[in-house]
Amino acid sequence: MQSPIDVLVIGAGPAALCIAAALVERGLQVQGLAPHHPAEPWPNTFGIWGPELDELALQDLLEHRWSHCNSYFPEIIKHKFNYGLFNKDALQKYWLDQCLEAGVQWQLGSAAIVEHHAKGSIVISAEAERFAARIVIDASGHKSPLVQRRQETVVASQAAYGIVGRFSAAPVLPDQFVLMDYRSDHLSAAEVDNEPATFLYAMDLGADLFFVEETSLALAPAVPYQLLKERLLRRLAKRNVEPVDVIHEEFCLFPMNLPLPNLQQQLLAFGSAASMVHPASGYLIGALLRRAPSFADAIAAGIADPELAAAVIAKSAWRVLWPFELRAKRAIYCFGLNKLMRFKQEKLQQFFVSFFALPQQQWLGFLTNQLTFLQLLAAMLRLFISSPFGVRWGLLL
Repeated sequence: MQSPIDVLVIGAGPAALCIAAALVERGLQVQGLAPHHPAEPWPNTFGIWGPELDELALQDLLEHRWSHCNSYFPEIIKHKFNYGLFNKDALQKYWLDQCLEAGVQWQLGSAAIVEHHAKGSIVISAEAERFAARIVIDASGHKSPLVQRRQETVVASQAAYGIVGRFSAAPVLPDQFVLMDYRSDHLSAAEVDNEPATFLYAMDLGADLFFVEETSLALAPAVPYQLLKERLLRRLAKRNVEPVDVIHEEFCLFPMNLPLPNLQQQLLAFGSAASMVHPASGYLIGALLRRAPSFADAIAAGIADPELAAAVIAKSAWRVLWPFELRAKRAIYCFGLNKLMRFKQEKLQQFFVSFFALPQQQWLGFLTNQLTFLQLLAAMLRLFISSPFGVRWGLLL
């Protein structure tokens, strides 16, 4: 076993690279542990509202940016705001370069056991290697077996099946991004009434390339990939469109309302492992970028005191990552998600028409989790009052 380092980061995805980069920027000695090297390509796409990156001066990390952003419920709603798709290779390189320049090395292996003591922790891999660190951060995703959390709630997952490719005709209008297309004219009345509602998330990538994805907002159990694929192909066929050159298939499945971690545990977490996925919108990358600096600051401040117990450092860092206001807002998001999962197609469409009729600052702040607690309450009250009776009744039941 090597001499203890400052921080061991478990994982090699966006959350792991993001927090590792923030930690080395603060002068900490960081090591990584993951089953694969962090330079391996990421399989999924990541979207973000453009101004979120403008605020962080990271807009160069976008591969595409659309000013024509629309939804259909079933009538078109034009979102007068721009949306971006990350260049995932550039995003990965942005974080990875910072780590490599600081000498971070990723050991290949799977974390199996973590043992805590007063001055730090020891992680034992499935390969029987031992890694000692003052602080351990699990950023390996929502399936982590190491992070302690309550399990009494029903966990709903967002599921999606998508295609990047060329089509017999354009599946969306030129230069258009479609956030949510809930039109259901490709389904039978029985399917609309009795089966889960799904929507199209789609974008024109240029050069005759398009990304189309059939998505289930959240459901427990999750909507199967096969049903999503079938729905997507039927939706396209209804518009006389079919894929002719499939470049990439995307399979997406992640929990929306995973219970919060035990904030008293010595093991820290970040990203999906720390339940940072937005329970109402599913967004994560913006939260990683905004919250990593303060989280890393708290860890660095604790590690700077050699006499401070590791459990005390962890408790302080947990308070920064999940302060009361964020936990209170998350409870509101989860409450709303539980209500929406009961809504059928028509009521969902009515809800979203009312939602996007809110002032832009409110609906965007909701989706990006950037409203204060009081602002969020005000937005939800306004939404409730302005919604049709059936939606209001559904939110009360």
